[in-house]
Amino acid sequence: MDEAIVVWLNGGVGRVGPFDDVMETVVSDYFAPVLGSLVLLALWFSGDDRSRFANQVTTATGTMAVGFANMLVAILNANIFRDRPFVDHDLTLLFYEPTDSSFPANATAVGFGLATAVFVRHRRLGLTLYALAFAWGFARVYAGVHYPTDVLTGAAIGIVAAFMAVGLMRLIDPIFRRTVAVFSRVYFT
Repeated sequence: MDEAIVVWLNGGVGRVGPFDDVMETVVSDYFAPVLGSLVLLALWFSGDDRSRFANQVTTATGTMAVGFANMLVAILNANIFRDRPFVDHDLTLLFYEPTDSSFPANATAVGFGLATAVFVRHRRLGLTLYALAFAWGFARVYAGVHYPTDVLTGAAIGIVAAFMAVGLMRLIDPIFRRTVAVFSRVYFT
């Protein structure tokens, strides 16, 4: 079933040029990560005196979620290797040919980790980031570089990573508060 979905979706490549152009942008290694990073940067510097610290906690949590997601994917990649869909099927690629394991989808893990971390505090913004993460994962299946189960597993890993980051942030809250207070004296916050 996994293979059939990739082949079916990828069969649409080349039929609607503007859609392919959008997918080429979304599937890239830069579009979603840059947007997510800009959201975190904006959160760090936004808000009044009361909400600014909470936004900075969200930024730190999102950053940790991305790190945890990458760590969990790396652990799985060290133990499980799955060929990319284009290796076993004649697909039209909209992306370069990655050589690492298809399972799990690191991009989706990162996207969902960031979205979940932001969603905990900012529901609307988090939903927007979920839509971006979903689009990133869908584009990777459409482009022939991941199977749907790679993306679903990546999403689950990202969500788990975000809750790991939320838990860690609760533990280090006093240290983080002091650190932010020091940096705010030299105008970094």
